Amino acid sequence: MVGEGRISIWFFIGAILLIYGVIIFAAGIYELINPAFGAGVKLHELHSSFWWGILLIIIGLVYTIKFKPGKV
Repeated sequence: MVGEGRISIWFFIGAILLIYGVIIFAAGIYELINPAFGAGVKLHELHSSFWWGILLIIIGLVYTIKFKPGKV
């Protein structure tokens, strides 16, 4: 396990996934507001950046909560 005074690498991985998820989710919201932004992309109507951003946010939250510093 993690020694006292150490922070798990999984906490940082979760934080990075959370940050990336927020950025990708924001891009997905922008695509929903401005449909012409990704009009040339195949399967644009599925809004993959919106759903991918939500997935990364959920995974990032799980990792940051599970491996938060100070947890015994």
